[in-house]
Amino acid sequence: MDQLHHNIQKLIELMGFSDFSISYDPEGGRFSVFINDEKFLKNSLADFMADLEHLIKLMAKKTAEGKPVFVDVNNYRKERENLILELARAAARKAAASKQEVDLPAMNAYERRLVHLELASRPDIKTESVGERKERRVVVRPI
Repeated sequence: MDQLHHNIQKLIELMGFSDFSISYDPEGGRFSVFINDEKFLKNSLADFMADLEHLIKLMAKKTAEGKPVFVDVNNYRKERENLILELARAAARKAAASKQEVDLPAMNAYERRLVHLELASRPDIKTESVGERKERRVVVRPI
């Protein structure tokens, strides 16, 4: 992982950023990248993070022995996960109280999986993914 850490550092330097830090969590196999740049914060963080993650995953295939690598830029992924989980819990409370199904907004596969896992232990509701492609979303139904 030291080689991958070095390569990520070099990549970010070549992108023109000078004030940044990189940390690695061996338990979760997750790199956290913090970039302190005013111009960067004004740009679309989600698009930048997706591009950076794609590049790092390509590099990881060569140096990380096939281990999965997750990238979180300025805690965007962590904050997004927390938002999705809170949304899931609120939808479950609403579905259980109103006895009506609740549609969540369209999400990618990873975010839908977070919702399903978060609500799987609740005996009073069930979750189901509906829709296709970019319109795929989770429906929370009372039992």
